[in-house]
Amino acid sequence: MSLESVRKWYPKAMTSIDTVNRLLDTIEEELGLKPNQLMHADSMCCDDVNAIQYPPRALEMLGPFHLGGLNGFPFAGITGMNAFAHHVPEDGAVIIFYAPHIGITKDGTIGEIHRIGQSANSACCGAAKGALGKLIDNKIIQGNVSSLDFQMNTIEQIFLHQKKRILNAPNQIFEATEVMYEAIDERIQVLVKETNYPCKYVLLVGGIFINGDRDMGSFCQYKRFECIDLESSERKSLMEKYYKN
Repeated sequence: MSLESVRKWYPKAMTSIDTVNRLLDTIEEELGLKPNQLMHADSMCCDDVNAIQYPPRALEMLGPFHLGGLNGFPFAGITGMNAFAHHVPEDGAVIIFYAPHIGITKDGTIGEIHRIGQSANSACCGAAKGALGKLIDNKIIQGNVSSLDFQMNTIEQIFLHQKKRILNAPNQIFEATEVMYEAIDERIQVLVKETNYPCKYVLLVGGIFINGDRDMGSFCQYKRFECIDLESSERKSLMEKYYKN
């Protein structure tokens, strides 16, 4: 029932365990690289539920280096990406997984989960729901980004730029998460372009990370799985191979 609830919103979602298994199998088949040749960075929300539900097999890769802050935006920026780039095995690859996250309960309620040790549901992603609430109430001021709440203010500005799209959507938190994914994807592309990696390949894996209730685990739906050959600069999508595995 858990996967069925998730697939009402994300039709191609799989459990995080299956997602990582397919990912590593596809990389080995296509590039001949084992997990210990992959330097892994993630750009995910710092919410504790993501650490609790992090798929164990992902830890077979080197890392992860954490690029993300609230709702997965790569706040570590160019300095973080450059630092990470210098840690990669020379005969291997960099793999960057990035995703905003969203909760879905057993009964299919989106934007919430039932966390361990709590009697009621709570927001997930809390930052996204908070920014959405301010957007609905017209409380986001254009250009207002303070050092005291820099990450939250950044998310608010991202939502403000897509105000009509989010507020007119059939489900606002779903749409806000799509907007967040697009902002993260765009920023990751810029950071990758500005970074030199002393290895053969850069693998970009973007998607939506889906948290379930305390006994459901987590799920993921990919939106991008792309390999950049650093010698030729050729980009190749591995999505078709991934879904065939």
